[in-house]
Amino acid sequence: MPRLSIIIVTFNSREEIDQCLRSVVDHPPSADHEIVVVDNASTDGTAAAVRARWTGVRVIDAGRNLGFARANNLGIRQSSGELILLLNPDTIVPAGAIDALIGALDARRDAAVAGPRLVDGRGRAELSFGAMMSPIAELRQKAIVRGNDRGLGAITAYVERVTRRPKEVDWVSGACMLVRRADAEAAGLMDERYFMYLEDVDFCAAVRARGRHVLFAPSAEVVHLRGKSRASASSATEQAYRRSHIALYEKHHPAWASVLRLYLNLRGRLPDTSVGGRE
Repeated sequence: MPRLSIIIVTFNSREEIDQCLRSVVDHPPSADHEIVVVDNASTDGTAAAVRARWTGVRVIDAGRNLGFARANNLGIRQSSGELILLLNPDTIVPAGAIDALIGALDARRDAAVAGPRLVDGRGRAELSFGAMMSPIAELRQKAIVRGNDRGLGAITAYVERVTRRPKEVDWVSGACMLVRRADAEAAGLMDERYFMYLEDVDFCAAVRARGRHVLFAPSAEVVHLRGKSRASASSATEQAYRRSHIALYEKHHPAWASVLRLYLNLRGRLPDTSVGGRE
């Protein structure tokens, strides 16, 4: 039985997944591990391409587009490692990064989750952790992320500084998240109401509700190539985010949920919440 299960959820990720798998296979973690790709009914041949090129990788066909949370849960249930690494297909994992992340979690038996320092293709840090989402925390996080994305000097310097220090946080990005299987199962895995976006925030909240801790571990650094996905963002993606946004507020801040709905409605961004996502 491997100690580590690496789970990668794909949806039309043929162009990105090869680079991600190459980085993991060329620089494997020292722990015994398995790599599981869960394909959300890609139409670009992602699953076939992975099977043809990466014979040591197990591919699970989801059958339809289950979304991020549900597909990760499928991968978790069909894997066996005591540690689970959830990894986006648009990441590149340098040598030693996974070992450093495992080391950070092993050093804290009271911690259930650890996330690395994420950087873009130019090495610029991403703010990949934060305080539990609330109206004020959300405004602050978005302002910093937007300023960092625009290259505003004071903000990029701030992000560079705060992402160099290890700390306990409320959540870390699901783009690369290491979690103990026992804690993931005790938390009920990911909430499948989230088709995509914010499932990582919600999952970490469920872990913390059990008295466990979430770590940001900059000793591990992973490249996250967000540029292409953001450039190809569609109205469907925007709708999925807004549905997750409302779901999170309804679950964690019910008093604010109606305010959020009103705000989105006034801006013409209120999604159809009767639709769970792309099928």
